[in-house]
Amino acid sequence: MTRPFPEGIQYGGDYHPEQWPEETWAEDVKLMREAGVTMVTVGVFSWAKLQPGLERWEFEWLDRLLDLLASQGIAVDLATATASPPAWLVRADPEVLPVTADGVRLEFGSRQHYCPSSPTYRTAALRLVRKLAERYGDHRALALWHIHNEYGDHITECFCPRSAAHFRQWLRDRYTTLEGLNHAWGTAFWSQHYTSFAEIEPPRTAPGPVNPTQVLDWRRFCSYALLKLHRSERSILRELSPDVPATTNFMSMMESLDYWEWAQHEDIVSDDAYPDPADPLSHVTAAMNYDLMRSLKGGRPWLLLEQAPSAVSWRPVNVPKPPGLQRLWSFQALARGADGVMYFQWRQSRAGAEKFHSAMLPHRGTASRGWQETVRFGAELGRLAEVAGARITARTGIVLDWESWWALEGTDHPSERMRWPDLLRPWYAALHARGVTVDFVPPHADLSPYRVVLAPNLYLLRTAHAERIAAYVHAGGHLVCGPFSGIVDEHDQLHDGGAPGPLRQALGVVVDEFWPVPDGESVRVEEPVRVGESVRVGESVQVGAVAAEATLWSEWVVPEGADTLASYTSGVLAGRPAVTRHRYGRGSARYVSCHLGAGIATVLDGALTEAEVLPVLGGPMPDGVEAVQRGPYLFVLNHTQQETELSALPGTDLLTGERVRDRIRLGPLGAAVVRTDSALSDATER
Repeated sequence: MTRPFPEGIQYGGDYHPEQWPEETWAEDVKLMREAGVTMVTVGVFSWAKLQPGLERWEFEWLDRLLDLLASQGIAVDLATATASPPAWLVRADPEVLPVTADGVRLEFGSRQHYCPSSPTYRTAALRLVRKLAERYGDHRALALWHIHNEYGDHITECFCPRSAAHFRQWLRDRYTTLEGLNHAWGTAFWSQHYTSFAEIEPPRTAPGPVNPTQVLDWRRFCSYALLKLHRSERSILRELSPDVPATTNFMSMMESLDYWEWAQHEDIVSDDAYPDPADPLSHVTAAMNYDLMRSLKGGRPWLLLEQAPSAVSWRPVNVPKPPGLQRLWSFQALARGADGVMYFQWRQSRAGAEKFHSAMLPHRGTASRGWQETVRFGAELGRLAEVAGARITARTGIVLDWESWWALEGTDHPSERMRWPDLLRPWYAALHARGVTVDFVPPHADLSPYRVVLAPNLYLLRTAHAERIAAYVHAGGHLVCGPFSGIVDEHDQLHDGGAPGPLRQALGVVVDEFWPVPDGESVRVEEPVRVGESVRVGESVQVGAVAAEATLWSEWVVPEGADTLASYTSGVLAGRPAVTRHRYGRGSARYVSCHLGAGIATVLDGALTEAEVLPVLGGPMPDGVEAVQRGPYLFVLNHTQQETELSALPGTDLLTGERVRDRIRLGPLGAAVVRTDSALSDATER
């Protein structure tokens, strides 16, 4: 039986006692208790201290530390310490170090300095994991295993001969035969035909464009190679410490790793998030990332394992968080499903590359502003223990496919300005501003729980996935699909008949020609938007008018049964459809053939209205105010520097203990967590 995870909301941070004299530890633990810390991450970068030589092991200091933490009731997230190999290992076998696409072998002196395919690194790392699991697998302080650290942060690929051999083996497993590989890669083009797997190399720097399917397969392989290392460590922990859950800290919506695949091997999803205080809209991106973390395990609670108490140390300009902002942003993570709020780091370092990175206990010590906020926030979190475990129900889903992301951002496309994050953000921001919570879903997911499904881009779309999406619409769902979608299959080969490929019948359009918009130019899109028949009363519903400037992209669209909702009104495409709606079965499918930026909001309003998806508080949100319903708990967050007042649900604010009736007032950067008197109706978006 799995050991029970600590109750309540976890609070703490990365603790690096190896950086300090041992006499400091007692003070640390005393201050942790004062701050309300419940869990700390230990050992992330301790490999060199734990194993100072091939046959030398020093665990006694860690024994004493874990015993001390356990004696004070502080749980431990124990790292496997494999993210930073020691100097003696890389000097014994320099081929542990990774090689770039240009053939440069990177040096020791940072972190993540290893080739994912290195047998020397793998053997040494797994030996360390086994030692740790044998020694601490039953320790009373141990609550969570922390595998590696931030996979893919610095090293996502290596182009050395060992990686090349590993890549070839992966290709053999994937395609079985050379005929299969040559067909998938389209090697008849440019005389790239292979007669032996031994002829294949990674996509190193070449005279011109590299085969796009080779590059796509390389991206798949690189995610696989790192995941293979992770799974090897997880296997040892499961063997020797089966009752303790394990995680590895993800890095929000990271391009390099397919987190849908990775999350299958996590007991608990965890994330490291570093929104920029200098960006007034960074809270929107953070909300998007947190919705993804919650979605990766089907809505289960997750952990915010790292964030900055104030300033980071790695941006060109590292702006601190003003008073109250770390509190507000921590509540945002809880609002979107986190059961833990933790930080990098506990005590601010005196040396090294992150000595200017903020900490729960800053350089100035307990007299500092940072420490005072640490203590105050710990006390507030204690009032929210009952929120732990509560779940969010969303009626809107956004399709995210890492393979499509990788393929979309290849070279030699009609425009290289089409980037998945840039296409996604305006769609998400429109929903965030309306108080509509979303789940992210993979393209193979069951879409039936969602009234509306959004696909800002699906450049790569497998036929089987398109059939699932079309079936969802036919059964009564509502789809909004963005431009340059349904273009290629899983081999990055064009679908027959033109875009949107296998979604052509459901969307009721065909694209005659892509018409990218040059930098600095735009195309006008306008006309009233009608969403067709209302579900309730069977009448045509006017929801507003699209009036926007399309940038980056446009398309020559030919309707095949779809109605035109908005047209291009300038440029070569003037008078042609820009946004369409097609009635398909019992549902509807909108196609947006251009990048509308913030103008996408009106199109989404039409789909949400037709599907009867309502905001969490039933109406528009004030600018900069966020509302999320997590089970019976309503989180209301004011991301502005002005006082605001808005409607609310009756209940009790857990932070103040005060009753809330039909209105709530928040100060600048203010927050409320209301235990509502009753759950929202099924028609309300949570």
